[in-house]
Amino acid sequence: MPAALIVAHGAPADPAPQEAALQALAARVQARLPGGWQVMGATLAMPQALEAALAALPAPLVYPFFMAEGWFTGRELPRRLAAAGAGGLRRLAPFGVDPDLPALVARVARDGAAAAGIDPAGATLLLAAHGSKLSRTSAESTHAMAGRMRRESGFARVAVGFVEEAPFLADAARGLGRAAVCLPFFALRAGHVVGDVPEALAEAGFAGALLPEIGAQDATAALIAAALLRAEAEVEAAGGQPPAPPAQGG
Repeated sequence: MPAALIVAHGAPADPAPQEAALQALAARVQARLPGGWQVMGATLAMPQALEAALAALPAPLVYPFFMAEGWFTGRELPRRLAAAGAGGLRRLAPFGVDPDLPALVARVARDGAAAAGIDPAGATLLLAAHGSKLSRTSAESTHAMAGRMRRESGFARVAVGFVEEAPFLADAARGLGRAAVCLPFFALRAGHVVGDVPEALAEAGFAGALLPEIGAQDATAALIAAALLRAEAEVEAAGGQPPAPPAQGG
């Protein structure tokens, strides 16, 4: 029976809400897969959640619900899996680098603009992201997505603003006017999405439309389901032996 475990960072200070949100996402993903699949979710922040899910699932594919290749996907998640005796499991590439994600981001941004009565051809798309003072991978992934959006989204301008590094979100959002759409480039609705992003936009006097984070979109479950089906097909093509995990950034 094919199985998958969706893993996210979670919120160490208050792990229960994000744990529940990830489990709800796992249920939506399972509903989009053929019968027989079993999908669970676990955050690294919830004590023993990862270990309990691994004990309940038969050799699952591991799907990192993160926005970038980085320390958590490249070091902490493998360490936690190994400590639980599951170091040989197939780990997929993170959500944030899925090849189908740019099309989803562009569609969500255009739909959000239309709902707000904004014409993308004369508007700015502002990607609000985490950034990091320690690693370049978060910013690099966001800038790469912004580059794709400049070519594919139909917006007149695409800008990037970060919570933890320059260009800071408040600076990037200042002076944009009403013809702007801000899309949080985050997987889960965590403290940055509910606190830091709206606070920075308020500081900037942002008058455009603020959309839900990309991980909350209805199509996210379908995107993850498609990635799992591709990975399962690769495993079957390899004679049931999982290919080596993808190379991870530091």
